[in-house]
Amino acid sequence: MHTPRDFTELSMISKTRWQDEELQFFQHALSQILPYINAEGLTILHEINKEIYNRAEKQDSLYT
Repeated sequence: MHTPRDFTELSMISKTRWQDEELQFFQHALSQILPYINAEGLTILHEINKEIYNRAEKQDSLYT
């Protein structure tokens, strides 16, 4: 069974090395508390969204 990495560990590595499930989980969690996060949290959310978008673009290009 895979032990999920916590945010402290993930924050030390590039978003490109995060697993899809980790991106989705933290994107959802940060979106839920969006009214309460500071500028740093918003930057992290933008980086996560960008990585999710980049992976979707890459996936789409495989099928065209």
